[in-house]
Amino acid sequence: MKLSLLAVFVSFICGVTASAEVQTGDLQAGAAYAEKVCAQCHATERSEASPEPTAPPFQDVANTPGMTGTALRVWLSTSHPTMPNIIVEPQNMDNVIAYILSLRD
Repeated sequence: MKLSLLAVFVSFICGVTASAEVQTGDLQAGAAYAEKVCAQCHATERSEASPEPTAPPFQDVANTPGMTGTALRVWLSTSHPTMPNIIVEPQNMDNVIAYILSLRD
């Protein structure tokens, strides 16, 4: 619920819709980064359960109503109380965002 509210809020503030956004990034590099950095807690592949029950599977994140690349950028750039303080470097950010959004149903 919190994630969907964040996505709606960011989309509203930025005036961006999913259809208006152009995604850039390397899906394979994003998948490799997710497997290396994120898979310890999140399910990074389709139809998996997350190893950490409080960490949403990336497919659920991608399917959150109103989720956009902009919302993901904010989400990945903001620390969360239940998440380690991981800083996604700018060169990896577009790749991870493209990969997560590729998991949409």
